Amino acid sequence: MSSYKFQQLIDGAWGDAVGGAAWELINPATEEIIAEIPFGDARDAEAALDAAARAFPAWAQLTSYDRAPYLFRAAAWIREHHEDLARISSEECGKPLREARGEWTTAANSFEWFAEEAKRAHGRVVPSRRADRRLLVVHQPVGVVGTITAWNFPVYNPVRAWSAALAAGCTVVGRPSEYTPRSAMLLGQALVEAGIPAGVINVVNGDPSSMGEAMLRDPRCRKIAFTGSTRVGKLLMDGASQTVTRLSLELGGNAPVLIFPDVDVEATARAAVGSKMRNNGQVCIAPQRFFVHSRIAEEFIERTGDLAAKLRLGAGLDESSDVGPLINAVQRDRLSRIVDASVEAGAQLVAGGARPAELVRGYFYQPTILTGVTPEMPAYREELFGPVMPIIPFDDIDHALALANATEYGLAAYVHTRSLNTAIRAYEGLEFGMIGVNEWLPTTPEMPFGGVKASGLGREYGSEGLHEYMETKAVYIGGI
Repeated sequence: MSSYKFQQLIDGAWGDAVGGAAWELINPATEEIIAEIPFGDARDAEAALDAAARAFPAWAQLTSYDRAPYLFRAAAWIREHHEDLARISSEECGKPLREARGEWTTAANSFEWFAEEAKRAHGRVVPSRRADRRLLVVHQPVGVVGTITAWNFPVYNPVRAWSAALAAGCTVVGRPSEYTPRSAMLLGQALVEAGIPAGVINVVNGDPSSMGEAMLRDPRCRKIAFTGSTRVGKLLMDGASQTVTRLSLELGGNAPVLIFPDVDVEATARAAVGSKMRNNGQVCIAPQRFFVHSRIAEEFIERTGDLAAKLRLGAGLDESSDVGPLINAVQRDRLSRIVDASVEAGAQLVAGGARPAELVRGYFYQPTILTGVTPEMPAYREELFGPVMPIIPFDDIDHALALANATEYGLAAYVHTRSLNTAIRAYEGLEFGMIGVNEWLPTTPEMPFGGVKASGLGREYGSEGLHEYMETKAVYIGGI
């Protein structure tokens, strides 16, 4: 793997941080140091912004047909090195190898889809009320884009923004999480290997606060795309108000699942546990609050408890692992506090609820099933971001919708029923940006991704995601 680059990428060149600092990258399954990665600050971000600003005019002037081959070649490079890339990502974030493979496949799909979609960024001719005037609407790239992304999907999070921004004609400065920087660096290398011009894509790793400030205060950075917590998203909104910087924010979630009594309980329970425990529950759209109709709740609880107890914990690189570690000790201890506080308040443990005694190293936490959860408990209110599954019975659809919508979040929600009428009432009544009806994975490059309320602003993916990186210009031609 010596041919892979794990350094800063600025203006087409790989190098160390300006100040020479490094970050010890930890394997969350073993707590061992994987490597030392350059760890910069505002100076690195400023150098990357300079490079992106210099590269922008030439990149923006290319047609979408001229930009597309770079994205296609990057996708081809990813597919060629797919297994290596998956192993590197699995090692640094802990997710099972099969999930890391899927994430890199999605990255290649994303580059390919936006390479095509940019060719359909149509403007329009508007009929004029005057015979001597013509009216046009055109779309042009917004400019330099900064991205700040989270560790839970170290490839998927940045590629959602990068693929759309680059296809639209923007240049990019990407700042990944310091916990998973190599994945973003490899994504940058895919574009470099594709021959993309210097400065079009830049990747910096370092202090999140100073780098974010550098993006906010530079007027050339016309947009910031952020994936992370609602708390930090609000800070970015405060900062952007001073510079009127455009934002796309994909923030927290507290996804409800409405399971009605006409489902196949066995099949639904199996799929529910698999979806909840994906990436060890560290998924913004993870199903979190399971509202199960009282007619089937007891059976559903019994089946999910049995299934969760049988899941095998282990390192992501171990092909036999079902569930990997959490990203760090902070996340593990936070989750443990949430579960303990909820149990003390009256919730009951059906399975899990502790660190596994047999795994003395690594940030592991047992897959956990909770019942007796009420709205005032932290396992109900807070975004869990871990392998914990609270189950709450309900009696009718109005009750379920009221419970589901009683949260500040509005990212994803799920509905499981065989009734079309019930499904329509549910997805129309849920106050969330994405709804999975008999579907556990509501995401694909062709569809818009994003939430409402405190879960964020804007959309990624889909035609909506492309237009997030374009300005709309009205053109009036008179004197005809």
